[in-house]
Amino acid sequence: MSFSFRKLPIIATPRDVAEIVNNCVDGKLNVIGDVTLTNSATTTVVTDIRVSAQSYINFQPTTADGAVELYGGSMYVSSQSKQTFTITHSNNTTTRSFRYAVIG
Repeated sequence: MSFSFRKLPIIATPRDVAEIVNNCVDGKLNVIGDVTLTNSATTTVVTDIRVSAQSYINFQPTTADGAVELYGGSMYVSSQSKQTFTITHSNNTTTRSFRYAVIG
């Protein structure tokens, strides 16, 4: 899992604010992360400081086996809370990778 983002400093300059706002307008919302499902297990726990209990989480497969898991399997977010969510999925040994988005 990887993600990087920039928050405004405690004392933000007008340039700092403009940069963040312009990035948002350009679609750079800092809501994306990457995850590979744990092999030979039925759950994968993801830690992401942007997640809350009310967040919406969506997935885009980045491997062929990920597409099979997402569209033909039983993959779903089985629980989520502050800074973490759990993906329940099939017990498999293939590499199933995804990009995910966290909204809210």
